[in-house]
Amino acid sequence: MTDFHGTWPALVTPFTADNTINTDTVVKLVAHHLDKGVTGFYVCGSTGSGVYLSTKERKQMVETVTGVVAGLVPVVVHVGAVALIDAIDLARHAQAHGAAGFSSIIPPLYPTLESVIAYYETLARAVPDLPFFPYLARPEFNAVDLVSGLIHLPNVVGSKYTGPNMYEFNQIVRLRDDRWWVFSGMDEQSVFAAMSGSCGHIGSTLNFMPGIYAKIRAALAEGDHACALSLQQRANAVTQALLTVNFGGALYETMNLLGFDCGQPRLPGMVLSADEKQGLRAKLEAAGFWDVVEMS
Repeated sequence: MTDFHGTWPALVTPFTADNTINTDTVVKLVAHHLDKGVTGFYVCGSTGSGVYLSTKERKQMVETVTGVVAGLVPVVVHVGAVALIDAIDLARHAQAHGAAGFSSIIPPLYPTLESVIAYYETLARAVPDLPFFPYLARPEFNAVDLVSGLIHLPNVVGSKYTGPNMYEFNQIVRLRDDRWWVFSGMDEQSVFAAMSGSCGHIGSTLNFMPGIYAKIRAALAEGDHACALSLQQRANAVTQALLTVNFGGALYETMNLLGFDCGQPRLPGMVLSADEKQGLRAKLEAAGFWDVVEMS
């Protein structure tokens, strides 16, 4: 069983001017992160525009990433889809291409907790030998009740929790003692999630500043909580620069600034205007962006 831990970029999906996946940039970006020492990749999630890609494109993205990673670190593939048959197909494809695990959002349009649990049960049982991580990011459902309804499944080995409720987060962490990995997914709360028992952090801003989150976890491991909090505040200042514009468009512009030809976000993500791009650059500079990006 893979030991799931550490800092994982929720990998952005780069696009060409023709709105196809830019596999050349994917290769460069994954190689860059391996050099930076990331401990895993989360592919085709929300940041990776997974639900806005065709099934063929999602498979292309997975094949490209796993080809570069070549088993050096684990890859978890997000397969969530409204059509359960597509999610199962993507999960089996991920397993065939060496993924260490798979994950799924709570699917849109599923109205009740019972229907969501049925979706997850069917998906998990379709690929019983691959670790499964439900992706918890819909606050209208009680996350603890949801995971409790799935914990009997042998390949449900944790979750990805994106939200600010650290009490709820810790309740999920405490549901099981062994073979249980709960990732945090809210970048602004990384330090508090680590203090609440997260095994690691999967996040959007790890596409360009994974090092500072690794340092946060290292500082906590050494008992230096003041240093960890200071690092979190530095990371949050950069994150806030993106949030004050248009986070999706700002993320792509930030990656382009770093020299990765990621193009523009796919709808419903919106492209930044020229004025917004200029404003973003100024805000990033003021937040100490370049110093944070250099951390490893």
